[in-house]
Amino acid sequence: MRDRGDLVRGWLKKARHDRVTAEREMETENPLTDIACFHAQQAVEKGLKAVLTAEGITPPRTHVLEDLGLLAARRMPELERFVEELAQLTPYAVATRYPEFAEPDLHEAEVAVGIAGRVLALIDSALQDKGFQR
Repeated sequence: MRDRGDLVRGWLKKARHDRVTAEREMETENPLTDIACFHAQQAVEKGLKAVLTAEGITPPRTHVLEDLGLLAARRMPELERFVEELAQLTPYAVATRYPEFAEPDLHEAEVAVGIAGRVLALIDSALQDKGFQR
């Protein structure tokens, strides 16, 4: 079984992969906004689960970012300021994968990728300060 540090680094690696995928998609000529928003949501979800794992908490199986954010903010209070923004990303975990939901527009995708970047920068910095290096 992997130790906690390995799990935290694993969550962070997966979060970075999702963030990079979202950012790269937004750099294309005709961005697939549903893909960018899905990966932005996934990046934040995995980053928050890294925080919880670092604190010895088994992350709940949920895609509801505001719930994960509130739980993580108990241990990392700086995250509390993002909880409202996290709620904007939660629907992208499911809605972007099915045709019956409207695709996000370009502005929505830009906002989602921006939120993911800011949240993950904070998480990366805080976890590095706690000794969880990449």
